[in-house]
Amino acid sequence: MNTTSPEVTPDTPADPGRIVLLTTSHRVAPGLLSWPAWQALHAADRVLCADGAHPQLPYLREAGTAVDEASPTAEELVAACAGGHTVVVVATGEGEPALTDGLARLAGSGRVSMPDLELLPASYDLPGARLLDLVQVMDRIRAECPWSSQQTHKGLAKYGIEEAYELVEAIEDGDRDELREELGDVLLQVVFHARIAEEHPDAPFSIDDVAGGIVTKLIHRHPHVFGDETATTPEEVKEHWLRTKAIEKQRESVTDGIPLGQPGLALATKLASRVRTAGLEVPLPKGEGIGYELLALAAGAEAEGVDPEAALRVAARAYRDAVRTAEGLGA
Repeated sequence: MNTTSPEVTPDTPADPGRIVLLTTSHRVAPGLLSWPAWQALHAADRVLCADGAHPQLPYLREAGTAVDEASPTAEELVAACAGGHTVVVVATGEGEPALTDGLARLAGSGRVSMPDLELLPASYDLPGARLLDLVQVMDRIRAECPWSSQQTHKGLAKYGIEEAYELVEAIEDGDRDELREELGDVLLQVVFHARIAEEHPDAPFSIDDVAGGIVTKLIHRHPHVFGDETATTPEEVKEHWLRTKAIEKQRESVTDGIPLGQPGLALATKLASRVRTAGLEVPLPKGEGIGYELLALAAGAEAEGVDPEAALRVAARAYRDAVRTAEGLGA
């Protein structure tokens, strides 16, 4: 068998080579690249990057990869690959649109023998990565916006209530786009308050402290997920939750921690729920007037597993539709 390489003649087309467009996520620490990315970098004949301040460059050079700070045109890049060479382009944050558009035009012309073009993501965003962007945006807004820079926890409190109600409305309407937007508005309130809290002179905390606290709480209150206990029904899960919560809070009364400023129907329901869950026998107070009647209705609904606040909203919305119909506007 003849194992010698075929002779290259003028009629033999030259190997056009290969272009690797290497993309990275700014949400992942520089230098943490995938193994295929490192393989491509080490095997490349040339590595180019248009941005001399690209955060990956110091780590690539430390790993022994020579990087040329260059921004070639599509034609120059194709020429650099001629003869079977591989050129890796470390993409900037914008993704090199001018270069890729130029390569597309060359390929579409049919006049150039194009190198193989490979898009190689070197690092990937993990779930929740866009939250880092939100924190950065909020930090800049807090520093540079005349209105946002003056806000306080107390001044923003009303917006938290409004956004929570708008979220509930989106859920009840079943509008998926509205639901996504309202969840974002609620999330903004959390991030905004956490950013303000960083500036407290005596007891500052950050969004990481907020997230860390809820992570610890969730793990502790789910021993059937993260520990050795078992739970096979929602009722058993609730028992775990209430038991661990009682240990954490060390409350003197089942009423401790119930916000008295919430809407009256929700407040009555929450009190009834705490009493029933604790197994207490507490007669409803007797009195004259609609307030006591509503209290009895709320307690009865809660005992039957009905959320009277949600039920009343459904009825109120039906009433709203009836009013609009009477006005000739339609629901």
